[in-house]
Amino acid sequence: MSIKSIAAKIFAKKIYKKTQLWASNPIETQKKVLQKLIQEAKNTQFGIDHHFDQIKNENDFANQVPVRDYEALKPYVDKVVKGEENILWKGKPLYFAKTSGTTSGAKYIPLTKESMPYHIEAARNAILHYIHETGKADFVDGKMIFLQGSPILEEKNGVKLGRLSGIVAHFVPKYLQKNRMPSWETNCIEDWETKVNAIVEETFNENMAVISGIPSWVQMYFEKLHQKAGKPVGEIFKNFNLFIYGGVNYEPYRAKFENLIGRKVDSIELFPASEGFFAYQDSQKEKGMLLLLNSGIFYEFIKSDEFHTDPDGSGPKRYTIGEVELGVNYVLIISTNAGLWGYNIGDTVQFTSLKPYRIIVSGRIKHYISAFGEHVIGKEVESALQEAIIGTTIRINEFTVAPQITPAEGLPYHEWFIEFDPEASGEPEDLENFAEALDNAMRKQNMYYDDLIVGKVLRKVVVTKVVKNGFQDYMKSIGKLGGQNKIPRLSNDRNIVDLLKSK
Repeated sequence: MSIKSIAAKIFAKKIYKKTQLWASNPIETQKKVLQKLIQEAKNTQFGIDHHFDQIKNENDFANQVPVRDYEALKPYVDKVVKGEENILWKGKPLYFAKTSGTTSGAKYIPLTKESMPYHIEAARNAILHYIHETGKADFVDGKMIFLQGSPILEEKNGVKLGRLSGIVAHFVPKYLQKNRMPSWETNCIEDWETKVNAIVEETFNENMAVISGIPSWVQMYFEKLHQKAGKPVGEIFKNFNLFIYGGVNYEPYRAKFENLIGRKVDSIELFPASEGFFAYQDSQKEKGMLLLLNSGIFYEFIKSDEFHTDPDGSGPKRYTIGEVELGVNYVLIISTNAGLWGYNIGDTVQFTSLKPYRIIVSGRIKHYISAFGEHVIGKEVESALQEAIIGTTIRINEFTVAPQITPAEGLPYHEWFIEFDPEASGEPEDLENFAEALDNAMRKQNMYYDDLIVGKVLRKVVVTKVVKNGFQDYMKSIGKLGGQNKIPRLSNDRNIVDLLKSK
């Protein structure tokens, strides 16, 4: 065992104990976070406009600060982008994380000197919790790759801006620099396909131990490695034993990954976003990710089925950490030390544990199917697909689901667009039988969907095959190939699938 791995174990134990202090006292921890946020921002324009000086507790905060998405907060953000100070947070932000918006073009999410360290610490602590629990630390001597956006930054009114993953690349600790791949030059390549090809060449003969990224784009990297070597990734990288991912559920990809790797590897799930680093998997034995309650973020939760209701004119009820329940689908609302207040990031979560508070990401509040009142969410389609392929050789590269409201004939239905892996018998032998299994699994996941099938409002799901690399071609056609971009699992219209059909 190397000195580096011994040091990693010692540090891991220290961080674990530190985490337990706040995780075992969650309600008080969140109260202190809110109080500190209010105190720090009370003299900003937002703080003055919303009477922060009168806020004493969570109820006061909910009464003074409405829930907003980016569009609603944009008048404040625009002032920050123009270079004005003390608008959402004291001073100016260090960076803007630039993301693609749906209705307003580019979105500029502020990152401050107070918020930025938590993005780095959370990713580090996820690995340290893994080391503490498993005792495995030899990988720290191997090479690590983080598939991410370009670290090249622009500047807007004196503030640097870029993709979050590119910004984070500037904060890689010195002790990891020698182990980190790809090279800076390769990481700066903008075109994703060119970049992945360069990464394959650069890493092919290296001792890769940790690989990290969004599963769909890591899969592309693995496939190119497999094509080059003609053997599983696990044979190319014999010491590769840890996969770190975020952005999407890994389960639909797991069988495909294990086939590409040639064996099972441990994995760590992360929940990062431009708006904050919210959770990470702290245990290989427990389901869900530890919600980070002591990272400069105050959390509120709105039940998904109440989100669009307004019973008394003050909006839906906002629950604090001490009021949440297991298994309920909540819209995640955040207030942060980057100046996002009562902010709806669009993600929905469910709690898998209350001691400590662990969550899974269940979907997006805007990504659902409810053409007939069924309100199917991302977690349900992912779970149904996973159940349908258990015990089979079927491998899924990518998928999305949309309603067909006006079919040429017969009843309406949910249409699943699936890119199967034709290699190693990865396609279903009988597509009708597979669709039947998928439909049965969906009926277990969503009772409203089951009622619609039983009542003959809908007919059973229809599975449409997507050609090989069809999803990649679609993402390329809309300028979102690679990086942090990902395919929505489902939508309430056919905009995405109509484009897929045209490929």
